[in-house]
Amino acid sequence: MGMLLLKAFSPQVKQYLIITGNYWAFTLTDGALRMLVVLYFHQLGYSPFNIAMLFLFYEIFGVVTNLVGGWLGARLGLNKTMNIGLGLQIIALAMLAVPSEFLTIIYVMMAQALSGIAKDLNKMSAKSSIKLLVPPDEEGKLYQWVAMLTGSKNTLKGIGFFVGGILLTLLAFKGAIMLMASLLALVWLFSLVVLKEDLGKAKSKPKFKDVLSKSSAINVLSGARMFLFGARDVWFVVALPVFLSVNFGWDHWGVGGFMASWVIGYGIVQSIAPYITGKKQRGIPSGRSALLWASYLTLIPITIALSLYFDFYIHISIIVGLLVFGIVFAINSSLHSYLIVSYADHDGVSLDVGFYYMANAMGRLIGTILSGWVYQQHGLQACLWISALFVAIAAVLSTKLPETQQHTLN
Repeated sequence: MGMLLLKAFSPQVKQYLIITGNYWAFTLTDGALRMLVVLYFHQLGYSPFNIAMLFLFYEIFGVVTNLVGGWLGARLGLNKTMNIGLGLQIIALAMLAVPSEFLTIIYVMMAQALSGIAKDLNKMSAKSSIKLLVPPDEEGKLYQWVAMLTGSKNTLKGIGFFVGGILLTLLAFKGAIMLMASLLALVWLFSLVVLKEDLGKAKSKPKFKDVLSKSSAINVLSGARMFLFGARDVWFVVALPVFLSVNFGWDHWGVGGFMASWVIGYGIVQSIAPYITGKKQRGIPSGRSALLWASYLTLIPITIALSLYFDFYIHISIIVGLLVFGIVFAINSSLHSYLIVSYADHDGVSLDVGFYYMANAMGRLIGTILSGWVYQQHGLQACLWISALFVAIAAVLSTKLPETQQHTLN
């Protein structure tokens, strides 16, 4: 049935739909797996710190994978790296479908490391592929396709949080893991058959040293991306959930449901970002767009931090501030995702995209570590001031981005 439906579309749209479907399926299992691990190991009596440690390798290997994955994509083709990512996620899920006595911290960290590698191979491949499917003179369509892929991914990740909780309730941990692995295996087999051969393979075999970008625009954008995502995770990953639980008295389901809803809304805004930033009027983003939206975002954590300092309607300030931050951050993220694909070299696009998402993963890692340490030492208000500082640095870096688009076609 799926094959018949695909025949009705042009080759470019057909490949876009296959890539997006792969990305959606992977993201849904990734979000569900995260929630399954958190809830299940909480039930087993693991401390919050030990649960956090389960995801440490997931983040660390994300940094390494993006750097190496871009090189692999240019040498092997993006279809192969995407399918390798799907296959590794199936293996990671299968590793967790063992009796509970085998699920030690080290063992689960290893499975999560494999899942982290799989996730970033899949994401790098999906984002890079779009560059090759859109004609060079159709920047508006490129922006729209990138925004839709990025936004839908985050929406599905939020839905995955809910799915993980439901599956744990209905099927228990092992049953949920086996169901997800089976469904993802079907997607993987379909992808092996229909995904275009050699998509994204560079004409010349790149050397490993080529993973370091030679483009000043990509280097600057990568730096801005690192600080942007560090600014989000420094208060969102650990500090906020603990604050909501301790200061607002919310239970685990309340905190988890709120966080999942925030991610879903964030993804929806990312999807429609082209219409907010002017694509509907044929306005294509540039470096100035990234500067302006980063400047707007800087004001939000400052405002929330001041409300905490002056004890000004804390509940309303946190919740409303979170919603506004999510909207403006989503637009920033969508702009960045478009700009990296636009700036990337057409030949070996995955090298540039992989380098950029390595910086993205580094920002998440820095933010996650700081979120726990700064909150423990100084509280949520300090996390928010660091967030504002990081966004301000991203804005300053954005002043060095090109005013007009770069098209590098070899």
